[in-house]
Amino acid sequence: MRPEIKAVALDVDGVLTDGTFWWGVDGSELKRFSFRDVMGISRAMRSGLVFALISGEQNALVDRYAMKMNITNVFQGCKDKETALRSFAESQKLPLANICFMGDDLNDVAAMKIAGFSAAPADAHESAIAAATYVTECPAGRGAVRELLDYLSAEE
Repeated sequence: MRPEIKAVALDVDGVLTDGTFWWGVDGSELKRFSFRDVMGISRAMRSGLVFALISGEQNALVDRYAMKMNITNVFQGCKDKETALRSFAESQKLPLANICFMGDDLNDVAAMKIAGFSAAPADAHESAIAAATYVTECPAGRGAVRELLDYLSAEE
């Protein structure tokens, strides 16, 4: 039985993206996001879920994604994602039991362990897969977030 999830916090690189990036000769950085995930987040927000982005990187592309998706809870340059998740829970006045965290690597495991429900993309590091309550069939940046959100909203 799934806990009642009211909020979802997502790592960015390796969850919303496939974990790769491109550098232009001018030093610009590009990342690729999936419209399947965009649609999943949009639908979930309409149903009342609150979202947060918790990223170890400090990157303007995360700000741009958050702005596009109307996600106002953004934690960047975050070396302690467990503390960021606790801060998000407190700001939303939600117990951690009602929050899902999706991560993909070692630096996400502590947050995954305190969340009421945790998830990892199919191609996540083995440490994140071991900590996850749910592992998607889709890889990161290719619909893994949408798959998770569809799973969370499914009738049991």
